[in-house]
Amino acid sequence: GQLLASASDDRTVRLWNPATGEQLQQLEGHGDWVKAVAFSPDGQLLASASRDWTVRLWNPATGEQLQQLEGHGDSVNAVAFSPDGQLLASASYDRTVRLWNPATGEQLQQLKLNIVVYELCFST
Repeated sequence: GQLLASASDDRTVRLWNPATGEQLQQLEGHGDWVKAVAFSPDGQLLASASRDWTVRLWNPATGEQLQQLEGHGDSVNAVAFSPDGQLLASASYDRTVRLWNPATGEQLQQLKLNIVVYELCFST
């Protein structure tokens, strides 16, 4: 509850103080619209999904980009961390859901679908 993240069509992720409304950071690096963001359960990572076909992992405390995850063949629509923070899922307009190790950036699994997925969530 200490930070709020927003995704924007100006290619940025912005971090806000939800109590005061103050913008704390502007994270830049995506080459197209940022469509979704998600914090890891411990708040130590922030994932962003973009129309530039990438997922990026950020340190929300410093604003540093830690990793750029590539593999999708089209716009990435959604990201979600597993409850234990050990997995990151991303969904794309390319009709795949990919599972990643957020610590290493390694792609662990690719689920091929017959539909486009726009949102993801893990069960608890």
